[in-house]
Amino acid sequence: MAHISDPSNASDEQLVQSARQGDREAFEELVYRHRNKIYSRVFSMVRNADDALDLSQEAWIKAWQRLDQFHGDSSFATWITRVAINVCLDFLRRQKRVHFESTETLEEKLGGVERLMPPAEVDPLAGLEREELRARIDRALDELSEKHRTVLILHAFEGLEYKEIARRVGCSLGTVMSRLFYARRNLAAKLADLKEQREQEHDG
Repeated sequence: MAHISDPSNASDEQLVQSARQGDREAFEELVYRHRNKIYSRVFSMVRNADDALDLSQEAWIKAWQRLDQFHGDSSFATWITRVAINVCLDFLRRQKRVHFESTETLEEKLGGVERLMPPAEVDPLAGLEREELRARIDRALDELSEKHRTVLILHAFEGLEYKEIARRVGCSLGTVMSRLFYARRNLAAKLADLKEQREQEHDG
């Protein structure tokens, strides 16, 4: 397959095919198209601009090296986002602070209790425009703990199921449920004033 003469007019799929055969310009076009989204997703997980830049670059390097593993089951954007998330999870595991067994035990117990409770009706994003809330959500996420922020991003923004989150993060299903419960509750509390304001505007 010949290299694409005008990468900017090619589809992602065409660019991937050409990049697999060594066309660096095709891959650079993919980076150009998706770099902002990838950086934003990485930053949302690590909350540090320098780390986010380094990890984004690491994700793109891994993507270049593993293009043969992209089979087109999903879009390229979805695939590179998964690569980036895995890079972030590896980084967070390396950065993990001292493990407090008592905290994990408490979370397991709380998780067990929550399984007996009715499903939480807390959805901090319900009925709100994602674009309008972006800055507020970003600040609220920044105030969450690393472990709570990670599970919330994987579930709410990436749509991963509890079991998959548990596998990626390396903890039990009960711990994932507990962390997600508290992450949602804390985020909802931080956004409550804005939701109340919108409701008042709507009623007015």
